[in-house]
Amino acid sequence: MTNNPARPLHLRIALVGDFAIGPGKADLLEGIRDTGSIAAAGRRMKMSYKRAWSLVEAMNAAFREPVVETERGGSARGGARLTATGEEVLATYRRMMDKAGKAAAPEIDTLKSMLSPDAASDAKDN
Repeated sequence: MTNNPARPLHLRIALVGDFAIGPGKADLLEGIRDTGSIAAAGRRMKMSYKRAWSLVEAMNAAFREPVVETERGGSARGGARLTATGEEVLATYRRMMDKAGKAAAPEIDTLKSMLSPDAASDAKDN
């Protein structure tokens, strides 16, 4: 994920064992919600279908109820959608990021003010 000045905070939340949710999984869920397709959501993120499917399987296995439901049938009849659990997982993660960003904003501003002029101009170019 590239550095986005509008979203300077990227947190990965370890929930249990090796399972964590972070900006990549949240963006994937958002992409599935928006496109109705795991493949399209993966393409939007420049991620292979295999990787996107693997992340969906990991999320579905980690939560008590699936976060994504799929229908087989190809582009004409198939697709994917977030379940109610998936919608809540995504909304909860986004709320956490918003709260964390607001709480950390003064410290982020302090760090930004300490950047060298070269680093600041490089950040504007990206």
